[in-house]
Amino acid sequence: MADVPSSRPEHSPLGKAVTYRATYAPELLFPISRDDKRREIGVDPQHLPFFGADLWNGYELSWLNPRGKPVVALATFVVPAESPRLIESKSFKLYLNSFNQTPFADAAAVGAVLERDLSAAAGAPVAVTVAPLNERPARQAGYPAGILLDDLDVACDAYQPAPELLSADAGAAPVEETLVSHLLKSNCLVTGQPDWGTVVVRYRGAPIDRAGLLRYIVSFRNHNEFHEQCVERIYVDLMARCRPDYLSVHARYTRRGGLDINPWRASAPGEMPANLGEVRQ
Repeated sequence: MADVPSSRPEHSPLGKAVTYRATYAPELLFPISRDDKRREIGVDPQHLPFFGADLWNGYELSWLNPRGKPVVALATFVVPAESPRLIESKSFKLYLNSFNQTPFADAAAVGAVLERDLSAAAGAPVAVTVAPLNERPARQAGYPAGILLDDLDVACDAYQPAPELLSADAGAAPVEETLVSHLLKSNCLVTGQPDWGTVVVRYRGAPIDRAGLLRYIVSFRNHNEFHEQCVERIYVDLMARCRPDYLSVHARYTRRGGLDINPWRASAPGEMPANLGEVRQ
């Protein structure tokens, strides 16, 4: 699917009054090409400098069993970073709610339909799990292990991304550490509504200046961009300015419309960070 005008962010259902559909409607999904924003940060969409995925948690999923009785469930969706398209979140919410009055044989049938539709929208295989609440699925919440930056006494005066704040001490002995901040805030690319998140930076290499990193994270405060795009921008800026031997950037954003989005990008393939709910999720 090319990035035709109908698939651009401004044509999405974001910020518009929409009538809910209560029967299955896969056409509600609104994919958006990742290419333009990747080119904006100097990334060739055909040769990505990172690995990773976007993990979505869904809390508003329901359908009817064959006798017309509702089933409610939690779901997770893993969209690979190499997919050519992301899925706009309001369209995702509307799509999930279109299952409400639709009969399915069981949770496996729901999962198969979700996987098919989301993979077609993203342009790459999307992994889906569906866990009905009567099976008592457990969610884990907690704080990421690492050094919290938020207590640093820094002055902040930049509220648009300022990569010049980033630096590393190339003359110091290499370190391997995890740096954490709950001060990530950005705004929706289309509506300007605030998005709140926790960001986790894991790296190996010259020590990154912690005060500069915290000020850089704060600099996203008035920036308009989708969650996935913010994480890719952070990754690219850190790699360019600090040149670590290994880098992983993981953000967990608070829930909106029954979904939370948790992008992860890393310089080497590996296991995605655990789905450990941030305290605000």
